[in-house]
Amino acid sequence: MTTDAPPADLHVDEELVARLVAAQHPDLAGDVRLVANGWDNAMFRLGDALAVRMPRRALAVGLMRNEQRWLGELAARVPVPIPAPVRIGRPDPALGYDAPWSIVPWLDGRSALEVPPAGRSDAAPALAAFVTALGIPAPAEAPANPYRGVPLAARDADVRQRLASGKLRDAERLTRVWERAIAASAWSGPALWLHGDLHPANLLLEADGALAGVVDFGDLTAGDPATDLATAWLTFDESARPTFRAEVERHRPTDDATWDRARGWALVVGSAVVDVTDPGTAFGRFGAQVLEQVLLD
Repeated sequence: MTTDAPPADLHVDEELVARLVAAQHPDLAGDVRLVANGWDNAMFRLGDALAVRMPRRALAVGLMRNEQRWLGELAARVPVPIPAPVRIGRPDPALGYDAPWSIVPWLDGRSALEVPPAGRSDAAPALAAFVTALGIPAPAEAPANPYRGVPLAARDADVRQRLASGKLRDAERLTRVWERAIAASAWSGPALWLHGDLHPANLLLEADGALAGVVDFGDLTAGDPATDLATAWLTFDESARPTFRAEVERHRPTDDATWDRARGWALVVGSAVVDVTDPGTAFGRFGAQVLEQVLLD
């Protein structure tokens, strides 16, 4: 599986993973099979119960260290499985790989990106519970992220450039949505833990549509909870969005300004995807769907 990923900076393949596991964690050695080349990391299945997560781009190295530092602690608090490392892999230039890597549990499930928005509705209550369980005040040493969790106005120039590019349908209406979002009062509470990239490609679903797991914490950070609440538009359609919102507010009262900013964050993501991906790919279609959903409310 690929996700319109950019070229790799670090070479990773099944043979390399097998050598690294055998050298550093020989008790876990087993069959290795590539299952996904993501934007920043590659995922390999290791035997039946484990997976190996390998940075494939240089900028993902620091993000991997963030996952290794924090996911074990966060996994104990959230109500759905996440890929907290069970073993830490060290850089090993002698074996041809100079970056940290992780062995994580293999989480069964189908990527929600492969399921039409209408088929994701049953995941809404569990995803709301995940967002609110994760989203507690974070410590000062939580990972910083210049693109997620920040004041929405920090993304204004980028979004307006995309709105003026001619690539976005209904740019005039989207501009009105954006102006409402950035006019909303800024987050004044403590910086809350955020997944940072809570879109369908990072959600796993059971066969019946229930939420099976949340993956890819490379953008883990802290800040404005509206960043993660954008999944209301990224993941769900107009029939399930009210359920998600009601469940969030049942766990954590959330004002209208935060939901306006969340809609703005969905526009940030959707416009970025449409701007840089082929409209015929899965991610390209996802970006277009997000912009459609943003205009429905």
